[in-house]
Amino acid sequence: MKSRLVLALAFVIWGRAAAQTTATAPRQDPRIGLRAGWFNAGTANWNMRLVSTTPPSPQFINRDTAGDFRFINSDLSFRGNYVIQGNFNGIQIWDISNPKIPKLYKAFVCPGSQSDVSVYRNFLFVSGEALNGRTDCGTQGVTDTVSHDRLRGIRIFDGTDLATPKRITDVQTCRGSHTHTVVTQPNDTDNVYIYVSGSAPVRSPNELAGCAVGAPDSTPNTALFRIEVIQVPLAHPEQAHIVSSPRIFQDLVAPPRHGEAPEDIAEQKREVDSTRAAGGYVVTFEGRDLILGPQLVTSTLDSIVKARGGTGAPTAADSATLRANAQDIVTKRIEANRRRQGFNPNAGPTQCHDITVYPAIGLAGGACGGYGLLLDIRDAANPKRVGAVADSNFSFWHSATFNNDGSKILFTDEWGGGLQPRCRVTDKPEWGADAIFTLSGATMDFKSYYKLPVAQTSFENCVAHNGTLIPVPGRDIMSQGWYQGGVSVFDWTDPAHAKEIAYFDRGPMDSTKLVGAGSWSAYWYNGYIISSEIARGLDIFELTPNALLTQNEIDAAKLVHFDYLNAQDQQQLVWPASFVVARAYVDQLARSRGLPTPRINAIRDALTGAERASGQARRDALSQLATRLSTDAQASTDQPKVRMLIAVVNDLGK
Repeated sequence: MKSRLVLALAFVIWGRAAAQTTATAPRQDPRIGLRAGWFNAGTANWNMRLVSTTPPSPQFINRDTAGDFRFINSDLSFRGNYVIQGNFNGIQIWDISNPKIPKLYKAFVCPGSQSDVSVYRNFLFVSGEALNGRTDCGTQGVTDTVSHDRLRGIRIFDGTDLATPKRITDVQTCRGSHTHTVVTQPNDTDNVYIYVSGSAPVRSPNELAGCAVGAPDSTPNTALFRIEVIQVPLAHPEQAHIVSSPRIFQDLVAPPRHGEAPEDIAEQKREVDSTRAAGGYVVTFEGRDLILGPQLVTSTLDSIVKARGGTGAPTAADSATLRANAQDIVTKRIEANRRRQGFNPNAGPTQCHDITVYPAIGLAGGACGGYGLLLDIRDAANPKRVGAVADSNFSFWHSATFNNDGSKILFTDEWGGGLQPRCRVTDKPEWGADAIFTLSGATMDFKSYYKLPVAQTSFENCVAHNGTLIPVPGRDIMSQGWYQGGVSVFDWTDPAHAKEIAYFDRGPMDSTKLVGAGSWSAYWYNGYIISSEIARGLDIFELTPNALLTQNEIDAAKLVHFDYLNAQDQQQLVWPASFVVARAYVDQLARSRGLPTPRINAIRDALTGAERASGQARRDALSQLATRLSTDAQASTDQPKVRMLIAVVNDLGK
């Protein structure tokens, strides 16, 4: 994600549920009615099991001004046997050599907002966006409005020894870095690139030279309507710098959007009525009631006191002045701020939230607020927009994932910003969901939505969030975090009919109020699904065999090994020639009834016989099987899958 969550936590004991392994989800979904708690919340799982859960490291648990615990884990990156977990106060590095007992390898305190993380070779990249981020990673914050001690951009570390990351340099950007994406280019081995998505207000030019605000036609160097591309020379990373700022949003118009859910409208009205009854300040802007927050009220009253030449606390007359002029004051402030930010109600987005690149096909998917963009990244330093889609059912385009052959793309919608319960029984299944498109050149054709198929409570923040492909050959399967909706594993091979095939969920953090928690991201890495739990630490899961996903398919997925993984830098999945891959395809043909059962059984017997043989006998057996499969393909209802099987059999026979 990539949104701020405030967590009130209390330490208790963790409890687990036994794994369920079935072909069909239970009639009464066990995710409904789970017990609330931090580490003793009730759990439910289906076709996957929890291998381990590791609480947050002590260095990152501290109390806020209200005395509540404050802890926010964010996204993940991987290198070797290490998981690098971002946190709003820095990063934690976990050794998962033994997935059953992860060990804290390094807790590196470095505040600066969500600390989106990526790796490349021995380099470690960390995003910073918050006003309290410092170039020296100090915890004292930055009190000055303008300060050269502030870090808003990309931190670059030498992570050769992850136990002692060494700062190489910082690359400052005008809007900071909410997220970033490492980009490799096949024909450029001397550099790596970073696409920076910044969503904060533009910095003062007194803090960072060149930062400007406005519409592109009136302010050609505006920091809006663009992303930053950082070039990192691998031989001299200290020379990393912004090499381009492409305006990939140029000429986009305001996208269609849906309104609020009836339940939220009713809740907002109750809050407004309660505020008015208690003597609070409420104004109306563009037809919507706004409650003035305490900071705005305090600063405005102070201004009123100073304007009349007074000192000390505001008087009743000052409060009356504010009440009489609140509408005019707020309207003028909003309009002035919009002018400063170059606001245009008819314009499209001014930034992306996240960009997923797929260098093997030369494309990137940009999840950019009100649009899903398709970018040509064959020249990594100068990405170009080649396609764009909007959808009135989407509130905030958040992240993107390609399928392995590049024929589809999936976008997520973070309706509610991650802070809100958006999986309630009353919420529309098209809102806060995934949208699946097929790709033909630069054309994206919508096929369907996928949303977590079980309602969550009003005390659980829940919406579509971050995930990756699970490398099952012949299928498009994805694991995905849904905050307090847990982890959902689903098959979107048929883009019009995505289907859940496994899940894990916990009860809410609190049974009386919403306290943010849940799976920020759930990524497959070398045989396991690793989830960053916002409040509860690090979860590691393992898929269990069932009629929807066989042991052969799971074992075939485990053949794909990553030396490192950044989820937003998709690597093409390639499977070695293996009997288990062939058997995975046979299992899929059996499930789809692509061949008659007698032929399925005969193929399995032939594979077993060939595997037991060696040398020329094995080659002959595989050649004969390939010949028979060529005949089978002509009558199969799933000819593409038979051809995949033939290709593996031929490779095994070489």
